[in-house]
Amino acid sequence: MDVQFVASFAPIVRDAGAARAFYRDALGLSFEGEAGDYLFTHELDGAKHFGLWPLSEAAQACFGTSEWPTDLPVPQASIEFEVADVAAAAAELEAKGYKLIHGARTEPWGQTTARLSSPEGLLVAVCYTPQFHEGH
Repeated sequence: MDVQFVASFAPIVRDAGAARAFYRDALGLSFEGEAGDYLFTHELDGAKHFGLWPLSEAAQACFGTSEWPTDLPVPQASIEFEVADVAAAAAELEAKGYKLIHGARTEPWGQTTARLSSPEGLLVAVCYTPQFHEGH
């Protein structure tokens, strides 16, 4: 088998309205297709990274401890959206009423992230990854 790229990523949503508000209105993603409550786009550039992230490491990155807090849903996946200005994107999300797990900060591997939970419990980051940009 020769996997070429990530062809699709679709959160499984329980509340279609909350998911639409988060991904379309808060993050500003556009969806050109709709089939019932299923929204989709083929216009968002592909994934630059795919990984298997242990929960203990995700907890460490978010909270500085290897245990995920019991008062938050355990995420089933992580998705990161590259933005030009992480602090501005984080402020925009907060202004829209979303609670961040942490604000903009630079990770030990050089990526700047701000993280929050999506309505369906995904770990979502708005980020800037220097190695994904030419000249870095």
